[in-house]
Amino acid sequence: MCTEIVRHKSGIKWRNFYGRFKGKSLSARQHGSLHTEFEKYSLKNISWEENSKRKKIKLSEVFNEKSVWLEIGFGGGEHLVHQAKLNPDIGFIGCEPYQNGVAKLTGKLSADPCENIKLYDGDVRNIFDVLAKNSISKVFLLYPDPWPKKRHHRRRFVTQEFLAPLYETMKPGSILRIATDIEDYVRQALQEVPKAGFQWLAKDASDWRDPWQDWVSTRYEIKALKQERTPHYLTFTA
Repeated sequence: MCTEIVRHKSGIKWRNFYGRFKGKSLSARQHGSLHTEFEKYSLKNISWEENSKRKKIKLSEVFNEKSVWLEIGFGGGEHLVHQAKLNPDIGFIGCEPYQNGVAKLTGKLSADPCENIKLYDGDVRNIFDVLAKNSISKVFLLYPDPWPKKRHHRRRFVTQEFLAPLYETMKPGSILRIATDIEDYVRQALQEVPKAGFQWLAKDASDWRDPWQDWVSTRYEIKALKQERTPHYLTFTA
């Protein structure tokens, strides 16, 4: 008996997305900034609706030949804005499907613009589809959804479904940073990330216990510390 493959209206095999797109209702002000500011910062030709043939985008044109860093799941955007302000000669792509987080960031950008940021509000695998190999110089995965139940561990980002295409987009010698307060997430990351081709750079305990020198604590980390959970900071190279 044949099982019908569920497909997107564009014709490609459907990919499951695990996570939330929406949370609490947005205020009128948040709706306004989301509508006006997101369009200014939106990275084009990522979605299947815009780019059904999955034509590769040219980041050199988007960011005027700058090196490009990617933050996957930027939450409220605290770290993304911090890094973009700290590194004005770098182009930043922020990916966050959760509308409430995107609204928080666009509110910040409305008050304090940051010209070296581009945003995408969908599944990061759509970005991987249209990036050429060796496009990205640094990647941040900070306090990703832990999916704590064992049966949901396959939904975590640190699986080959996500890591393998991520590795293909990264330049040789580029850096992947992962921050999490979930010990089992650390375990899975240390098992799975090297399988995709990355090398863990830790030499002693301080390399995963101490934050990076250019680190800014996010609201997720502040919450973890209040609940007496220990942050871990993992650094890999492609």
